[in-house]
Amino acid sequence: MTTTPNGGEAGTITLGGALTVSRMGFGAMRLMGDDIWGPREDPEAAKRVLHLALDLGVSFLDTADAYGPELDEYLIAETLHPYPEGLVIATKGGVVRNGPGGWERDGRPEHLRRAVVNSLRRLRLERIDLYQLHAPDPEVPVEDSVGALARLQEEGKIRFVGLSNFDVDQLERVRDITRIDSVQNEYNVLFREESDPVVEWCERSGAAFIPWRPIAAGELDDPRLDAVAEAHEATPVQIALAWLLHRSPAMLPIPGTASEAHLRENVAAASIRLSDREMERLNAAG
Repeated sequence: MTTTPNGGEAGTITLGGALTVSRMGFGAMRLMGDDIWGPREDPEAAKRVLHLALDLGVSFLDTADAYGPELDEYLIAETLHPYPEGLVIATKGGVVRNGPGGWERDGRPEHLRRAVVNSLRRLRLERIDLYQLHAPDPEVPVEDSVGALARLQEEGKIRFVGLSNFDVDQLERVRDITRIDSVQNEYNVLFREESDPVVEWCERSGAAFIPWRPIAAGELDDPRLDAVAEAHEATPVQIALAWLLHRSPAMLPIPGTASEAHLRENVAAASIRLSDREMERLNAAG
């Protein structure tokens, strides 16, 4: 591993055939308070983490209007606007927070339109590069929700459309409405069978796969993971991130943290090169 971590060592991925970003992204959710509700006690520390992420070569930030709620988007704009050239900010809508621990789905077209307009305002953007439906709403046909995003895309408010917490059947139902340029599902070295078919769908479709919970919230308890980490003089977290990068060229991990030290550790994983044998060993983990 290099002395100074650099997310660029993970290589790049191109979103929508137009936006090239480093494959080591950053998830900004953890910059909020407990239960992703309210600000952190030290907002200046959160701002330092955002600046450090960019200094370390990260060019893709992931957020959502549900984080805070709303405060995460405000924080990103307050800290980084005017945004440097090449930075891509992805946000999500379709989930409503009524209190800590509450994550209620709302995929109604009228709600998504308000959500996009409000995210534009909070992020100080004229167009959102990648806007993702946070989750399917069981009360609303996915075709209606994605259709609303397609109309907002036609109006120039959204550049590319992504989906989160979708399975392959749902993806196939909406693929003719608009091009899907990313899918964001839970996925990590110890929890992957459910979304393995989605990763393969993304590879076939030219979409990015953005794994949320990429390091299993740090709960990486498997002796095979420990053994590979020891061989690389790395941590299990770093090996879990390296495994994601090796798993598929469509992979765009977004590990999140509120710690500068942990951010450096995460980004350093971009330089780890796993052998075929190590990949086989890790594929058997979990």
